[in-house]
Amino acid sequence: MEQNSIRKYALQNAVLHGGKADAMAVVGKVLAEDPSLKPRIKQVSEEIRAAVDDVNRLKPEQQRAELEQLAPELLERPKAGKSSELPPLQNVGKKVVMRLAPYPSGPLHIGNARMVLLNDEYVKRYKGTLILMFDDTIGSEEKFILPEAYDQIREGLDWLGVEYHDVLYKSDRLPLFYEWAGKLIGKGHAYVCECPYAKLRDLREKKQECVHRDRTVEDNLAKWREMLGGGFKEGEAVLRLKTRMDYPDPAFRDRVLLRVSDREHPRVGKKYRVWPLLEFSWAVDDYLLGVTHVLRGKDLTIEDDMETAIWEKLSVKRRPAFIHFGMLFFKEMELSKSKYRIAIQEGRISGIDDPRTWTLQSLRRRGIRPESVRSFILGLGLSLTDVEVPADNLYSENRKLIDADAKRYFFVPSPVQIEIDGMPDIGEARLASHPEFPEKGHRTLRVSSRMYVSSEDFEKLKGTEVRLKDLCNIRLDTRSKFLSREVRDIPKIQWLAEGVPMKVVMPDGSVVEGLGEKTLLEASRGDIVQLERFGFARIGDIAPELKACFAHR
Repeated sequence: MEQNSIRKYALQNAVLHGGKADAMAVVGKVLAEDPSLKPRIKQVSEEIRAAVDDVNRLKPEQQRAELEQLAPELLERPKAGKSSELPPLQNVGKKVVMRLAPYPSGPLHIGNARMVLLNDEYVKRYKGTLILMFDDTIGSEEKFILPEAYDQIREGLDWLGVEYHDVLYKSDRLPLFYEWAGKLIGKGHAYVCECPYAKLRDLREKKQECVHRDRTVEDNLAKWREMLGGGFKEGEAVLRLKTRMDYPDPAFRDRVLLRVSDREHPRVGKKYRVWPLLEFSWAVDDYLLGVTHVLRGKDLTIEDDMETAIWEKLSVKRRPAFIHFGMLFFKEMELSKSKYRIAIQEGRISGIDDPRTWTLQSLRRRGIRPESVRSFILGLGLSLTDVEVPADNLYSENRKLIDADAKRYFFVPSPVQIEIDGMPDIGEARLASHPEFPEKGHRTLRVSSRMYVSSEDFEKLKGTEVRLKDLCNIRLDTRSKFLSREVRDIPKIQWLAEGVPMKVVMPDGSVVEGLGEKTLLEASRGDIVQLERFGFARIGDIAPELKACFAHR
């Protein structure tokens, strides 16, 4: 079964990407289909790389033919970006209660927006309650809490128009988690384990019980009090839930519930030394907060199983419904908070609103409207099918919203000056601020026999007839020749006789320098404009120098 899964996804990835499969993309697909493979990720990754190498040696027609035999349903790429009505929630009672659970390691990015907006949309539909619960338990060494992230997350939610009705912090709820842990120990369902991590993992793989599993309830309660009282150092003891040791997923066998951490927490300092893992904390909070529906990616079903196992052992009857959706892959986007946090610290990117981070703050800086993010995300629907989407789908939604409002301006990147022989004494040109909306007015540009055009246009079109947009036709050269003012079907290029220095930050972090028309100085910070033949951009600074951030074409 595992080999068939690897083979079919390697073939699908190759068919959808010009005959060359990508091993990392295949890893994501395989693990999404079978999360129990995660403990063997190293071995599985080697098998995937071998399968990808083999598939990539096939001709495209061979790849397609084999995929058609093995898994014909994977031949069509899932479509994204089109309107898709969300299905109704099941088991709706008197009131819908849902929750957002961001981990405050940084601001929200476009990948987080799906969970956020799906919850918000359902709560609004059913006039329910949305809880913002900061999931700020102490995690791994690599994943740590940033104090500023709390405000950054709320800033992103507010920008998206998300309406949350209560704000809670996991770090305030440790006594509740300790109480529930004590109940599990008292009923004989949990025990304190002192095995080193390597031994714990080895026993899981062999389906063997830990020597600490048979301790009496009294001994485990004493060990638990010792954990809480500081008797164990970090890594010396954990609290584990008793589950089946023959469970298919080794990670579920006597899974850890709480562990010791000596690290300081930015909100509560070193008040607590024992911290819960996520699924245990949610088993407690989903019940105590009356959560009715939980939205999760289909790769997180182990969290469903853990919550359910805990509720069953404590005879909890009222439980939320679990709703799952397929994985969402973004082309052209690096969505790692840890990577861009390091890049910021090292000065390689400017901050959380750098366009390379894809944070909600960076989207706002670029002129992406929150309504377009909502439309883009909700257009993906709620399906178990994995979807890969390009950034263009988001840009298409945004273009629909900003095109009518964005005034037009000329921007000449990397300007080259030309002299135009025979240029009439026109003086100035009156150009529409928006060709489709006369009510938006006009702007006036000075005209001269000395003009600036972009170096790219100059190199590409040198020696040919071109139209200086909305002005006249010339034969382009260092010494150009005026031809006529009639509108002809020839290449159009932007131009300026005079301008102001302007910088445009691009999505890859590069900066394009050039001349912007002087009327851009009348714009306001935050205005979204269209730089003709260049693209949409959001105005940043006006003084001491004109800056903008590129949105999209």
